[in-house]
Amino acid sequence: MEFLDPGGPMMKLVYKLQAEDYKFDFPVSYLPGPVKASIQERVLPDSPLYHNKVQFPPTGGLSLNLALNPFEYYMFFFALSLITQKPLPGALHVRTSDCAYFILVDRYLSWFLPTEGSVLPPLSSSPGGPSPSPAPRTPAMPFASYGLHHTSLLKRHISHQTSVNADPASHEIWRSETLLQVFVEMWLHHYSLEMYQKMQSPHAKLEVLHYRLSVSSALHSPAQPSLQALHAYQESFTPTEEHVLVVRLLLKHLHAFSNSLKPEQVSPSAHSHATSPLEEFKRAAIPRFVQQKLYLFLQHCFGHWPLDASFRAVLEMWLSYLQPWRYAPEKQAQSSDGQARCVSERWAPFVQENLLLYTKLFVGFLSRALRTDLVSPKNALMVFRVAKVFAQPNLAEMIQKGEQLFLEPELVIPHRQHRLFTAPTFTGSFLSSWPPAVTDTSFKVKSHVYSLEGQDCKYTPMFGPEVRTLVLRLAQLITQAKQTAKSISDQCGESTAGRPFLSWLGFYSSDTNSSYPANDLDEMGQDSVRKTDEYLEKALEYLCQMFRLNEAQLTQLTLALGTTQDENGKKQLPDCIVGEDGLILTPLGRYQIINGLRKFDIEYQGDSELQPIRSYEIASLVRLLFRLSSTINHRFAGQMAALCSRADFLGSFCRYHLMEPGLTSRHLLSPVEQGRSVGRARGPRLSLRFLGSYRTLLSLLLAFFVASLFCIGPLPCALLLVLGYFLYAMAMTLLTERGKLHQL
Repeated sequence: MEFLDPGGPMMKLVYKLQAEDYKFDFPVSYLPGPVKASIQERVLPDSPLYHNKVQFPPTGGLSLNLALNPFEYYMFFFALSLITQKPLPGALHVRTSDCAYFILVDRYLSWFLPTEGSVLPPLSSSPGGPSPSPAPRTPAMPFASYGLHHTSLLKRHISHQTSVNADPASHEIWRSETLLQVFVEMWLHHYSLEMYQKMQSPHAKLEVLHYRLSVSSALHSPAQPSLQALHAYQESFTPTEEHVLVVRLLLKHLHAFSNSLKPEQVSPSAHSHATSPLEEFKRAAIPRFVQQKLYLFLQHCFGHWPLDASFRAVLEMWLSYLQPWRYAPEKQAQSSDGQARCVSERWAPFVQENLLLYTKLFVGFLSRALRTDLVSPKNALMVFRVAKVFAQPNLAEMIQKGEQLFLEPELVIPHRQHRLFTAPTFTGSFLSSWPPAVTDTSFKVKSHVYSLEGQDCKYTPMFGPEVRTLVLRLAQLITQAKQTAKSISDQCGESTAGRPFLSWLGFYSSDTNSSYPANDLDEMGQDSVRKTDEYLEKALEYLCQMFRLNEAQLTQLTLALGTTQDENGKKQLPDCIVGEDGLILTPLGRYQIINGLRKFDIEYQGDSELQPIRSYEIASLVRLLFRLSSTINHRFAGQMAALCSRADFLGSFCRYHLMEPGLTSRHLLSPVEQGRSVGRARGPRLSLRFLGSYRTLLSLLLAFFVASLFCIGPLPCALLLVLGYFLYAMAMTLLTERGKLHQL
């Protein structure tokens, strides 16, 4: 840590080499996919970081390199180590915030993006003062421009780099600019805007579907090259949880860095030539360098991250970016009140200029939440976190105002585009001058949306009918998840309380027809049920507050989807309709079964003697007893039928032991089985299968062992057991007959 510290020996060496103007080759193959592909296609990325740095091998080889100064070279490899690190062994669980890399990133950001004062000068041993910026290099071959709808800030051509060295004020921030650009390029630029827009087209989605289904190349050979590139851009890069946590740290520092501007410097009228480069950089850092790449990065994560609790890291990164007021200097004064903070109107421009990161990503989160098991406390917590953030006072109104500005009719667009995208004359650093401020808020919102989604995008309003329908579906699932969690809790409590003492010895048979599958609530207990209920209750309250849902709407929709509890308050069937052939699952019912929210009560409806051999039975003994009982039943079938037909106590006693309980008491769910059950009446028969169970044999051995302690031999013990069973059977016969009389 001390060696790699911003003021440590490594950085001193970097600054010493910087003063001597050394150049180092950084392989282009190490760069993110979109940047590497554009350079290999002779298209220069539209970031000043790459201008005059691409070098081609003199022998005409295929390897491309970037000629970097020592500071750039060190920062590129430092950023690269995050996305190329090897995963830790499964036995090691290290918090990311305790890792040296995470702490070093925090120190670098605090050093080069200061919230107070200016960037510290480099600690160089040379008497020549600050380290110079890199000298310009003549490009080895011409490049075309790259990107869509960028402002003049990023349209810096090679001729402007020579002026960077001429402006002394640029020395104050060139390292800060380089650090931010390197981090953004290496951590967020794995998903290009052009490829993202291509993948929104139905043709591209169809190609990806064909690719995933491994359709033969003969049928789709013309589209194969572009398809391979599309697949590479879409799925080759999967960020790790550590990667996402470090990006979140970067966003938090950037918010604090940008919000450290004094109030008089924030207003557009403060833009003047007297403004320091650091102040201009604070104003430009997020919208010019981070916003677009972060949006595409989040879109990729929302679409490809697994549907499990690890998505919490992506979620918190997104929510951190959406709340710059949390990192403002006046945050402590606002949070001292007991009530929820009202989002100040000063943040309305930020909300409007980042509209898609609020609205479209919220819709993306809704689609994920509708496919997750909300009974899980971790998933319930994520829904609660998003609902709580978006329900902050005045935030929903700001988002709605931004959508209204975007949906306003367009007027005099060509004139406005000319006014916005005209490049001014630049003298000095590429951040030292700015285009004139655009006062038309509506046009600024439109420019933001069109720059990220394209001119032909179809915008879905967050407060429109389509999203409102998704919110209502989520509200229904929240209500169902609350009921399911309560039912699981009740069922676990009843099963634990109802188990006999012998269950400790393994004699208690588990219920194979349980109404609910295993869930993490079973392992974590009542505390998790309480937390899940609290999270879902508050999330539902926040959603109703945001979208103005009333209790009557929720009750009506809940009843319509069959979410009311049955008589016992549990064991609800999946949502289905009654058809000609029986029950038919609805899409909601399929969702409930897939996510384990509900299930049918499945019972064995066939011949009890022909059931598959269970794990608690001895297979060979069960087969032997089946042959023996079948022989007895075949030979004495007439005698057993005569005994069971008697009307006296002996007939009742025989019926209790030899007759199987009628199928009329069972709930036959299959319409096919209902037709066959009419002719399935079986006569009296003897069943000895219970003697093949481990539990029965262990119980008998335990009884003989206890009898031996009282000096009772095996034969007297067996007679006592038979006598005791006969007394028990006689009592059960009387109770069974009395119950039948009451039913009549």
